[in-house]
Amino acid sequence: MKYIGIWIDKEKAHVITLKEGGEDMITIMSEIENFRIHGGSGTKVKGGPQDVVQDSKFLEREKHQFKAYFKRVIAYVKEADKIIIYGPAETPEKFNKELIENYKEIGKKVQDVLKADSMTDNQTKALVRTYFKKYQQHTL
Repeated sequence: MKYIGIWIDKEKAHVITLKEGGEDMITIMSEIENFRIHGGSGTKVKGGPQDVVQDSKFLEREKHQFKAYFKRVIAYVKEADKIIIYGPAETPEKFNKELIENYKEIGKKVQDVLKADSMTDNQTKALVRTYFKKYQQHTL
């Protein structure tokens, strides 16, 4: 049995694979740009020229970057029997939604989606070990 925990946020993903005698951890960087939308008036004159903020362009580009990021992470978890996803903000939920909608076979393997703030590498590994301990006792 192959158990995998994924700590994921907008910046990077840690993929922890449990195996007999320990665990392996790989880090995948997201390459998602940090968008800072600038807008407003280009002049202090009332009624002067205004810059139009192209929000939708930025959001669309970010959406495509998320898809490419998730695809790279999925390449490492295809062979998993059970998966947990955790991390801060809404990135874990977005990743789970991507699995359910576009990678149904992998999406079925997700056991849980958990909220977790920043963690050290050791804390990340410990969370995965603790979560899957009940399954490991029967298989490893």
